[in-house]
Amino acid sequence: MTCLTGVRVLDLSRVFSGPWAAQMLADFGADVIKVERPGRGDDVRQQGLRARDAEGNETRETSSFLAMNRGKRSITVDIARPEGQALVRQLAAGSDIVIENFKAGDLARYGLDHFALRALNPRLVYCSISGFGQTGPYRHLPGYDPLFQSMSGLMSITGHADDEPGGGPMRVGYSVGDITAGFYAMAAILAALRHRDLVSGEGQHIDLALLDAQLASMSHVAMMYLVSGRQPPRLGNASPITCPWQSFECADGQLVVAVGNDPQFAAFCQVLGHPEWAADDRFATNPQRARNRQVLVPMLAEVLRRRPVAEWHQRFEAAGVPTGPINDFEQVFADPQVTHRQMRLTLPHPTAGSVPQVANPVKFSQTPVQYHRAPPLLGEHTVEVLRERLSLDDARIAQLRQDQVI
Repeated sequence: MTCLTGVRVLDLSRVFSGPWAAQMLADFGADVIKVERPGRGDDVRQQGLRARDAEGNETRETSSFLAMNRGKRSITVDIARPEGQALVRQLAAGSDIVIENFKAGDLARYGLDHFALRALNPRLVYCSISGFGQTGPYRHLPGYDPLFQSMSGLMSITGHADDEPGGGPMRVGYSVGDITAGFYAMAAILAALRHRDLVSGEGQHIDLALLDAQLASMSHVAMMYLVSGRQPPRLGNASPITCPWQSFECADGQLVVAVGNDPQFAAFCQVLGHPEWAADDRFATNPQRARNRQVLVPMLAEVLRRRPVAEWHQRFEAAGVPTGPINDFEQVFADPQVTHRQMRLTLPHPTAGSVPQVANPVKFSQTPVQYHRAPPLLGEHTVEVLRERLSLDDARIAQLRQDQVI
């Protein structure tokens, strides 16, 4: 048994945010059916690097699709056709959760919006993820992650200052807005599911905007502006409120230092060979260090550049000072802590032989995550699901295929 054994999810979403939420639900034990367009499927089946089979030949499976769709069953249905819409409505009638990330209002054209589906199934938890939400002046606009990074203020605080080399706003190196929205979506879905099961007996509609989610995740940085009225500075790898909290050049690379309190700073200075710095009135407390960073940081940098990263890291680790190297992914997946936590896994795959996966980080004590299914081939489970869920016979399925509904 897993946490969500018996929970049925109908995943109408594409690309990243919705599929990410649905994959987490699948990891936790839900039965997730992914509905895709016949012939083409989810857009991310055409994005990313191609997985290779055991002989080294490219397959049709892309890294982007493999990252978001573990544990699901894929069916192909043309929702632009009345017959396809009817199939989706029947599946929704027997589901607990629907996830979709079409533009606001798009699914109403097909009779697949939350009003239509919850009329068939009042217990349905229906989660709509869109760029700007179901209301407001931007509700009709499409959008992708770079827009939400820029419009939420994230890029205004990411990157080096304008007067530094390479200065200017910078995008975070992955689709942080999509993934963040996926996390909010899963939390909201589980909360609505609990309310249905323990309080109301009814489902509800969840309206989640990527712009809202990215802004909310700015948390303490956005609050700096709200309490002061001042734009937080863009400081590259440094923090505006904690010091030292940044990367430093060492003899053979960079080391990230994250000194979170005054005792750690005293230990840090001891390792550097300058215990007197911790008693200096300019640096004795974190607010003083942050205020005098332009004096302190060059002093630290001068010492740190004398030794290699590994030596400093070992010394600081022994002293209880948080530091770490800047790993590339080869180093990440070779790291003994990452290896111990089993954050990389491999799943058998029908065309690639096997595919690597980044594991779910949650470790349940009673209901561990079970990886029972690799990301599916396009339409791999269409016949299986139509037979199992809708009790369609072979003749009816053959007719739907002939009519290009599935």
